[in-house]
Amino acid sequence: MTGVTLDKVIKRYGDAQVIHGVDLEIEDGEFCVFVGPSGCGKSTLLRMVAGLEETTAGQIHIGVRDVTRLDPAERGVAMVFQTYALYPHMTVEQNMGFGLRMNGHPPAKIREKVNEASRILKLDEYLERKPAALSGGQRQRVAIGRAIVRGPEVFLFDEPLSNLDAELRVEMRVEIARLHNEIGATMIYVTHDQVEAMTLADKIVVLRAGRIEQVGAPLELYRDPDNRFVAGFIGSPSMNFFEGTVEHNGVRVPGLGDQIVEMQVALPAAGTKVTVGLRPSHLKVAEGGDSHRVDLTESLGGVSYVYLFAENGDRIIVEAHEDDPVPHGSKVGVTFDPANAYIFDAETEERIR
Repeated sequence: MTGVTLDKVIKRYGDAQVIHGVDLEIEDGEFCVFVGPSGCGKSTLLRMVAGLEETTAGQIHIGVRDVTRLDPAERGVAMVFQTYALYPHMTVEQNMGFGLRMNGHPPAKIREKVNEASRILKLDEYLERKPAALSGGQRQRVAIGRAIVRGPEVFLFDEPLSNLDAELRVEMRVEIARLHNEIGATMIYVTHDQVEAMTLADKIVVLRAGRIEQVGAPLELYRDPDNRFVAGFIGSPSMNFFEGTVEHNGVRVPGLGDQIVEMQVALPAAGTKVTVGLRPSHLKVAEGGDSHRVDLTESLGGVSYVYLFAENGDRIIVEAHEDDPVPHGSKVGVTFDPANAYIFDAETEERIR
């Protein structure tokens, strides 16, 4: 197995540039997840690694090899797509071994590799079935098995779980994580679902408009975001943001009852506009206050999410763990520890540390 290096990679379609000089190092055996909103360039970047999209400028290395201009078949990668792309007239065994048969591998070797992949993916009892007799999760496992039998240096996953229902998505997340632990291969995984990114990745690459916003371990990005975009994208529910103004003794925040909050960072000059970020888990509902109206409470069993409207119109999400839901329409306050607040420049959206 081996790592992947992107060096100032650019992609253009005519005059439109969609990938802007991306530099990235993915270590040998690492599970790297590209995450970002629709249209951010994550699938394009993955397809460039696969060789399915031409690289306009820059270089792509897999291990020590420069694969920038190589055909997909010469790169030593295997790709699992969003759609299963299985042959409906073939059995599971035939689908998994198809690529090896086309390359002239001996039948005994094909059987050995298919049997090993089916053991890893728990598909032994389904080898004689055709895709129509499988569930969505089983079909996706067959697609992954087809990639495994090729013995690639790098596995590429392009939103492989987006066609599955919620329960199967959770099941397949566990399967993919277990697969990575068992075979130890370098994997690059594309998703717009930050929950998938947080639960699967060794390293997350947050993309926006064809540029890397931040790279790091999941909890590193969650706890120490570089800018407002990363802070809002990583974490579910999303971080709350409040507009504020720096004063001599803190930040005045109209959305938090117009209170002045003493921040734990070196603030810019008085009068400067900033954005204050607070995660739902860092806020608490304070009964007896009157600055926020309860709009909705989502009770999920062990945790509830309370949606509030501030007097200035800001919407706030608070994570609560009390058994009794906060009554709809009631007036409450919110409290928090200022040490948990994140401060961002209102113009550049960069973090003020």
